[in-house]
Amino acid sequence: MTDRTTPGEGGTDGGLRIACFGELLLRLGAPGRERLLQSPHLDVHVGGAEANVAVSLARFGHAARMLTTVPANALGDAALAELRRQGVDTAHAQRRAGRMGLYFLESGAGARASTVLYDRAGSAFALSPPNTYDWPQLLAGVDALHLSGVTPALGTNGAAVAIAAAEAARTLGLAVSFDGNYRQTLWQAWDGDPRTILPHIAACANTLFADARDVALLTGHVQREVEPVAAIQDAAHAAFAAFPAVERLAATIRTARDVDHHELSAVLVTRQRTHVASARSTGTIVDRIGGGDAFAAGLLHGLAARVGDEGALQFALAAACLKHSIAGDANLCGVEDVLALLEEPTRDVRR
Repeated sequence: MTDRTTPGEGGTDGGLRIACFGELLLRLGAPGRERLLQSPHLDVHVGGAEANVAVSLARFGHAARMLTTVPANALGDAALAELRRQGVDTAHAQRRAGRMGLYFLESGAGARASTVLYDRAGSAFALSPPNTYDWPQLLAGVDALHLSGVTPALGTNGAAVAIAAAEAARTLGLAVSFDGNYRQTLWQAWDGDPRTILPHIAACANTLFADARDVALLTGHVQREVEPVAAIQDAAHAAFAAFPAVERLAATIRTARDVDHHELSAVLVTRQRTHVASARSTGTIVDRIGGGDAFAAGLLHGLAARVGDEGALQFALAAACLKHSIAGDANLCGVEDVLALLEEPTRDVRR
């Protein structure tokens, strides 16, 4: 095995060359704050955890490649076209017979929380056998691979292919980032056991996006701390002990004042020290879906830009807050938008 690269090394312009692997989805959302099918209309967005990271990194100026399988039909073509419109390379995406993965969103209001209904069983991505992916070819020319816990939650194929992707990236000497993204309903749909699957992926990662619950699944660690920052520190040290390759663990801490107003803070733990980014208001929330993906992309950008762990964490938190102002799954803000929030907290009109 060759040595791992540091995120950002190897690009011709100093930017990150990253592949994101996961399922592309269509999100069908009730308009405004309506209940699902309260009126006969649904708003459509292209999304998916890993695709959201790819879009955000592309808008930050990095070379982002989406690795996925979509149905060979108009829906798959439209989803890939939307990624290309945002600057993501889809040349390595595969097409096969099958259906598009879907999820339905009902945005909350007042005392009613938002709800998500998945319709992903039997999708072209979920049914793709692991041997259809040629990882040395798919990962050629990139520095890093980003994965999430959503893919292995989809079933036996998803679990096997996610592990194969992570292990291939490790063998090739790529930096690997892994977002726990635990989805209980997806695991329960096939009686999958994340405790026996996710550690194989985490063991290949340099950077983990995970909270205390994720680490408990990965390691069996019993949480001893209650205070949020201390809990993440405790979880991080358990992850470091279990997975020697992990260099950083990052997580956000969300405080919901009400459905429309949240505060986010963030913690980044390395083997040397802990960095904390103080709470920021999301402002009035337009769409909170994808906030964690925006945070992950922001941190990966900051590390690639060599602004240091503290600077990367501050950038990531600001990016996550900004995502709450953007409709749809992906953060469509660029670097200058994030820097403006960091430098101009008054949010006055930019002229």
